[in-house]
Amino acid sequence: MKTIMAKSFQDLSSKRQFHWTAKVSNEEQEQEQEEVTSKDSSPNRNEGGKTENIKVHSFKNPQVSNTKSSTLNTIHENKAEDKQESSSATRRKLQTIAVARLKSVLTAFGRNRSNFQQGLGTRVVGTLFGHRRGHVHFAFQKDSTSQPAFLVELATPISGLVREMASGLVRIALECDKEEEKKVSRLIDEPVWRTYCNGKKCGFATRREIGAKELQILKAVEPISMGAGVLPGNGEEESADSGEIMYMRAKFERVIGSRDSEAFYMMNPDSNGAPELSIYLLRV
Repeated sequence: MKTIMAKSFQDLSSKRQFHWTAKVSNEEQEQEQEEVTSKDSSPNRNEGGKTENIKVHSFKNPQVSNTKSSTLNTIHENKAEDKQESSSATRRKLQTIAVARLKSVLTAFGRNRSNFQQGLGTRVVGTLFGHRRGHVHFAFQKDSTSQPAFLVELATPISGLVREMASGLVRIALECDKEEEKKVSRLIDEPVWRTYCNGKKCGFATRREIGAKELQILKAVEPISMGAGVLPGNGEEESADSGEIMYMRAKFERVIGSRDSEAFYMMNPDSNGAPELSIYLLRV
């Protein structure tokens, strides 16, 4: 009996030891698993107890990267467009300035050209005209269609000049005073002249501005290159400013001696003999 109880007690103790050992081993396994898990989830520590940083590789979202790249491309495109617009605006401004300068240069050139056209060359067209009872007018033009560059009215009656020309050669001298204080101008721009016809004083001559009446007369004789005649009047009674108009038209050679002397010689058709009419401008 004692032997049976001892065996059973021994068996029970062995069973209890086995169960305790299995339980302890299970608990140790669970503790080891928890430690491994905690090590995986927490930052690693080195032997000295310091925390070691674990590099975690992050993976970028392709949609986010595409959005950022498209935004950057849009910004670069906007900057490029702004630069292009500013450069085009600057180019347009420079073009406007260049066009304005070109227009001003062309305008100035046109003015100078018109002034040059109104000037006289070496060969000019001269017209002598006036009413039968009026005074003599001399007009010099660059050509038959241009505006007169020089128009002067003499105090001599045209009938007296016709008689002088019928008797022979005629020399008409127009003199003006030289003023040192006065700014030097063109000789044909002088306003008042003393008149001499074949050495005889014949009063004064006055420079005139071209008017509608003078333009009408010059327009009437425009087709005539050389000759003399009478233009019909307006039907009114003859006076100093009305009635028939006597004229003589010819080509003259202009000779410039200096800025204070010029001469106009009427050119004969046959180019023989002395000129029938010569006009001298002198500043003395």
